[in-house]
Amino acid sequence: MLGRINHCVRFFGADVGIESQKFLGDLMNKKLIIRHMISGATALAFSIPAMSAVEIYNEEETTVSIDASFNTFFVQSDTNNDITGVDRTQSRVKMGLLPNWVGFNFSKQVGDLKMGGRSSFWVTINDSDTAVTSTGIDVRQFYATIDGDWGQVLFGKDFTLFSRSNIFLDEMLQGYGAVNDTLGLIDGQGVSFGHIGSGYHYPFPHAQITYRTPELAGGFKIALGIIDPGNTTTDTGAGRSSEESMPRFEGEMTYNTALGEGNSLTAWLGFLQQSSDSQAVGVDDVDSQGLSYGVKFKTGGFAFNLSGFSGQGLGLLLGPATDAALGLQGLISESGSEVDSDGYVVQGSYTLGAERFVISYGETTVETATEWNNSTSQIAWFHDINSVLRTVVEYNVNTIEIGNNEEETSTIALGLVANF
Repeated sequence: MLGRINHCVRFFGADVGIESQKFLGDLMNKKLIIRHMISGATALAFSIPAMSAVEIYNEEETTVSIDASFNTFFVQSDTNNDITGVDRTQSRVKMGLLPNWVGFNFSKQVGDLKMGGRSSFWVTINDSDTAVTSTGIDVRQFYATIDGDWGQVLFGKDFTLFSRSNIFLDEMLQGYGAVNDTLGLIDGQGVSFGHIGSGYHYPFPHAQITYRTPELAGGFKIALGIIDPGNTTTDTGAGRSSEESMPRFEGEMTYNTALGEGNSLTAWLGFLQQSSDSQAVGVDDVDSQGLSYGVKFKTGGFAFNLSGFSGQGLGLLLGPATDAALGLQGLISESGSEVDSDGYVVQGSYTLGAERFVISYGETTVETATEWNNSTSQIAWFHDINSVLRTVVEYNVNTIEIGNNEEETSTIALGLVANF
């Protein structure tokens, strides 16, 4: 990937602009490139409708259960790349948007309180791309919960709240989705990206303390969290003067209702706010804030899903702190100002017995001086062989544009998914 980015810097020349050229150069020099860092970037265990945990202990109001998910895709991706000038066709056998995982759930009733917890671990099966075994265990959830009549408190590491429902309710969650060479997603050990970066951000797991209300009148629920913040300025490293004097704040309000027999409506609205300040000369403060939203309607076998976001200082992929750590600072702030961005996903599906057919489109625009636009179109057929095993046939096209240059990647994906 480093070579491709270096070629990209030379190829763009003056057309890239000083800020974008500096960004690409900074990304080139990062030791942790996107495709290596996000080996388990998207694992949403409890969002898979077909999965039910296997109970292994239930005594004296204490339960322990295990859930697991396995998926493998044969994929062939064809790239037409004006950004680097290098076109190629690549076949892989790898995981999709969801990695493979095993999760452990704990519950114990203690008086009026129900104590709970979850630890879940993800692995990549894509290590053979490096020709050596290097699979690592990636912890995405490690938290405890306290439940009562007043609601729930979660403390530990979990997915965050901004854009949470955007991805959890994605009709293509068990599909494949966006890959391209510009972001190094075709090769390497990482997941494909679904609509991450082309319609929504990934709610990257962070340490947090989050309160969730019980269901309120009319089907509303509210979640509010204080999240461990991350530095989004360029003032980094030991002895930095940059600071986050307040935590990151995130929240989400959801609404669920039944609309007669066979009909249902889900709607949501989320927010994010975080500030990083610095006293270093020539370093700009960054105030990241955004809104996420969506609605999903089901009637009979049909489902329609529309979600989106807008904000500033958010980055492209994984949220402001994580994008900054990956070297994507140029998509968070530029020339002393936070970068505006927005995106949306629109989907339709039809389920008939064991068959589900999905059509999906999403895009994200990041309004830097040299604008970035990333879009993904998908069609897919999901077939449930039984309550555990599912097959997936998908065709998708990802187009990433940087200024007047673009890479278009078309992918055929054939997958097997087993959920326990």
